Amino acid sequence: MYRIGEVERKNLENLRKVRAFAILAKGDMPKVAGKEIFIVPSQHDKEKRYTVSHNGGWECTCPDFQKTGIYCKHIQAVQMWLKLRENINADILELKDEMDAKIIRCDRCGSRHVIKRGKRKTKAGIRQRYECKECGRRFTPEPIKHKKADTKLIALCMDLFFKGLSLRKITDTIYQFYGIKIHHETVRRWINTVMSKIKEYVDTQAPEVSDFWHVDEQMIKTKKDEWVWCWNVIDRDTRFILANNITESRYVEDAREVFKKAKNIAKKIPRFITTDGLHAYERAIRKEFPTKTKTVHIRCAGLRKKDNNNLIERYHGTVRERDKVMRALDKIDTAKEMMEYWRIYYNFVRPHSVLDGDTPAFRAGICVGIGRNKWIDLIERSVVSQ
Repeated sequence: MYRIGEVERKNLENLRKVRAFAILAKGDMPKVAGKEIFIVPSQHDKEKRYTVSHNGGWECTCPDFQKTGIYCKHIQAVQMWLKLRENINADILELKDEMDAKIIRCDRCGSRHVIKRGKRKTKAGIRQRYECKECGRRFTPEPIKHKKADTKLIALCMDLFFKGLSLRKITDTIYQFYGIKIHHETVRRWINTVMSKIKEYVDTQAPEVSDFWHVDEQMIKTKKDEWVWCWNVIDRDTRFILANNITESRYVEDAREVFKKAKNIAKKIPRFITTDGLHAYERAIRKEFPTKTKTVHIRCAGLRKKDNNNLIERYHGTVRERDKVMRALDKIDTAKEMMEYWRIYYNFVRPHSVLDGDTPAFRAGICVGIGRNKWIDLIERSVVSQ
């Protein structure tokens, strides 16, 4: 067996990878001959077959592998074929989950054997009723249980709220366009109830973000005439808000807390972190991202410099558009809750022109809220997951 260098080995394996693509493109798919044993036809002699086995390591009976020990085209063809098959199976399972989510089930026994049984006329409109053929229960399918309002009406109120309308203006809009009278406190309860369920669901989704993060803080006012600091971490490529945190000060521990949240959500360590000149960032990054992680801190980024923090400053402007309508938040706990809900809206619902109308979650590989009505999709998924 030849002894070759690491660079040369990589180059030779890449050449064989191209030939492996050609094998699969030609239609010569590997055949399973046993546990971790595969048969791959020769590309030069139609009568020959080579055996590829995976018993702790990959081996092939072809002369190329026996002579060089490099992963030959047959081994790489099997690896590609296995990976392709796994992806197809995953897509089928995901499609099955999507279809199951749309099937009407009995809310008591979970049976699919249901039939239509009349309609109900409510203030929110006419609703289809169903009857379960297993247990005889009659029900109206709604993602949000124990709420008299229609799910679309609740989603509309939530959308208007996060787009800047006050609670009282929302109730006035609903009455003018739909003739439905609701109290502004009812809207507030809807938002808190639904957003708490959505938060539990989206917290289970792991975004695929880049190695470039931007961090900054902004001031938010409470009704006690006290200002608190809102720390935010945003990904450069996807515009995904990784984490936020509300604190009363700007010390090192406050900065470390938001970095911890961002690391837990991203499941990775960034290569570059851009901040302003706050000294707390420098010490917090040294503690949360040790030297061995090779994280580069870009500090004192100016508005007109090449390395700037304009991306997150633009996000703060978007937050301020919503914040100034509320005048002030009740207390620091309310601010934490509100900013967390806003993060969900920004990541999963709000379209971005710089992303060609996509949401940051979609660009981060999270296929949630990709339909026309993103709120309804989020609500349905959050309820099904529970």
